Amino acid sequence: MSFAPALSNTKLAQNYMNLLLAGDRQAVREMIDQVIATGTQAGTLLSELIWPTMEGIQQMYKDDQITQMQLNLGTRLNRQICDQLAGKLPMHPKNDRKVLIFCGDAEPEELGGQITADLFESAGYTVRFGGGGVPNDEILKMIGEFRPDLLVMFATLPSGVPHVRKLIDYLRDVNSCPDMQVMCAGGIYKRAEGLSDEIGADLYAADAAKAVEIAETQQARRHSLDQQTVGRMRRIKKAAIRRGDTADTAIQAEAA
Repeated sequence: MSFAPALSNTKLAQNYMNLLLAGDRQAVREMIDQVIATGTQAGTLLSELIWPTMEGIQQMYKDDQITQMQLNLGTRLNRQICDQLAGKLPMHPKNDRKVLIFCGDAEPEELGGQITADLFESAGYTVRFGGGGVPNDEILKMIGEFRPDLLVMFATLPSGVPHVRKLIDYLRDVNSCPDMQVMCAGGIYKRAEGLSDEIGADLYAADAAKAVEIAETQQARRHSLDQQTVGRMRRIKKAAIRRGDTADTAIQAEAA
């Protein structure tokens, strides 16, 4: 359930945006209650209204179409509605799978990570959401303690991609939590086609709802070294050292 035409291009979406930018808290809450009363599911609103609206507000600010005040009013109220809707999600039976989620530390990334966590929990997963700005050593410690089946890096900021790559490389090198899949979702991974493959992730999802769907249907998928182009020479050299070859010999063999 991404930013689908069913909601994104409707009068409802435009009215919702206008109320957010005006900071009309009561009117926004009443609108959402009315929409839910018509039978629209909370998960649909999270995926097709709340998250796309956040993206829209951010883009409008970048394009100088709204003020800093409107940005603040809209993002904070949208986040409040997200919290309200999370409490209305259906809770499916536990499926004995665990997911650990981190994200970039800007407002849109935090919101997307939160929606991802809410939807996974609704689907029956045991969830831990660490948010943004968490250093790799703390992520590794949490992985060791929680032992997740799936690690999701949602909408990492561009400046954070090298840190995600280093984390994935380390997990592969030490074979830490070998049954755990790594998923990159949303944000920079959606904008830069193939990036998740290049840094060695097992799975890619365009948005929060797609993340749950892919986790359900691709539980056996694992990355291959062929898809991971970033850091390839470093891995070749390390493999050569383990085999007792020279790095130059290994590189020449790869080129051949």
